[in-house]
Amino acid sequence: MAMSCGDASDQSRFCVLSWNQVQRLDSILGEPIPIHGRGNFPTLSVQPRQIVQVVRARLEERGVCVKDVRLNGSAASHVLHQDTGLGYKDLDLIFGVSLRDDQAFRLVKDVVLDCLLDFLPAGVSKDRITALTLKEAYVQKLVKVCNDTDRWSLISLSNNTGKNVELKFVDSLRRQFEFSVDSFQICLDSLLLFDRCSETPMSESFHPTVLGESVYGDFQEAMTHLCHRTIATRSPEEIRGGGLLKYCHLLVRGFRPASEGDMKQMQRYMCSRFFIDFSDIGEQQRKLEAYLQNHFAGMEHKRYECLMTLHHVVDESTVCLMGHERRQTLSLISMLALKVLAEQNAIPNITNVTCYYQPAPYVQDINFSNYYIAHVQPPLVPACSNSYQTWLPCS
Repeated sequence: MAMSCGDASDQSRFCVLSWNQVQRLDSILGEPIPIHGRGNFPTLSVQPRQIVQVVRARLEERGVCVKDVRLNGSAASHVLHQDTGLGYKDLDLIFGVSLRDDQAFRLVKDVVLDCLLDFLPAGVSKDRITALTLKEAYVQKLVKVCNDTDRWSLISLSNNTGKNVELKFVDSLRRQFEFSVDSFQICLDSLLLFDRCSETPMSESFHPTVLGESVYGDFQEAMTHLCHRTIATRSPEEIRGGGLLKYCHLLVRGFRPASEGDMKQMQRYMCSRFFIDFSDIGEQQRKLEAYLQNHFAGMEHKRYECLMTLHHVVDESTVCLMGHERRQTLSLISMLALKVLAEQNAIPNITNVTCYYQPAPYVQDINFSNYYIAHVQPPLVPACSNSYQTWLPCS
């Protein structure tokens, strides 16, 4: 787990938020977010600060000590720098708790589902609603990770627009970021305490001290990367999926590597880890489709660009696959890109299509180049007044 908010043994990781940043944070925590129910279950409209306060109080009632609560990911980056070029979708909330055994994992899940019952609108009969029913109605995703280095669980609440509230309960987590620009965490404890205890509204001269942390390391360095749209990371082989899809996403959003040379080397590690985690072509397709769905809602026009960027990176940097596996993956990406164009009614006119093909390996003529480019021309159809059958009868 990252340092608690009160531990300042490495001051460079931390920074006190400005008044403008505190205002943005307060606005995000106070904005009602719909949690959509499946079937006949009603939509819940809940403020993030309400979720945090209720879940935390219920956990402590059940004897679970919550060390701190943090805002994580793109929402935290948005608080620190509004014009990130990324915006934010999911609201990632981290609860620092102890998860010693399976019973602790079950307790956390039961508490969250119990809280959902409290958020149901007045007039809804709750007598026959079980925890299983609530899970099926309102939970998008349940994840449990328990191994030597990582002990955490994730409960993602449903939102039809992709703006999910993700509650993450973390005992230990070795790798908490992909790139420096998504490494920020903001401790919410002081702001939530102010909500409960102060009768005076916040102002520039009277507001709680809120700490931000970069789990990448140096806070100011990470902020510089965020403000200048710079891509930087370390040890991408430690990231599930290698950070490959997020890397292509950042490139499409106008971010650029801090060092082209270093990033070329890291691309190899990204590709290698991606194909270790998603070795089957079916897994690759499900992962790509889910990523496009979750991260490009409302920006469907960027999906094609992201896929073509991924195609280029995989083609250039994959060294861990057999030739046929590599071709299979590249064909999958091309197929998905074509599908995206079709969904947008953006299939190019035949006059603009360029075909790329590679000569057979037995061609040794030095006049052959590596690739041939053929510009396709539409067929010339002579004008005539007579019409003919498409199919001719057999004689």
